[in-house]
Amino acid sequence: MSRIIGIGIDVVEVDRIAKSVERWGDRFRRKVFTDGEWEYCMGRPRVWEHLAGRFAAKEAVLKALGTGWNASTSFHEIEVVRSRGQAPTVVLSPRIRGLLPDGDVHVWLSISHTHRYAVAQAVISLEDST
Repeated sequence: MSRIIGIGIDVVEVDRIAKSVERWGDRFRRKVFTDGEWEYCMGRPRVWEHLAGRFAAKEAVLKALGTGWNASTSFHEIEVVRSRGQAPTVVLSPRIRGLLPDGDVHVWLSISHTHRYAVAQAVISLEDST
């Protein structure tokens, strides 16, 4: 049995991410994406869609945490990772993990995108140890 701790969803315009990278360059990239996320997306055929999906995923996780993005949170504290043939998963920094209850916490993540929009939903659950 598991208990849902939080649910978050976010939608972003793909063009908004492309324009941010074009305008702010490396500064925006380093603020929002980890090196691993950037490298993964650069190797995909629709780069901007994948970057927008990761941006939306980070926002969805922050909403599921109940914090949202604020001055005390960093996008780098949430990393979206994906192995070939697997669904995307999330790696949380120790500080972000500390905001959650002790126990077997799982972050469920779903990302979808088109040429115009990317959407992500995150559900955080606490798995029952009994």
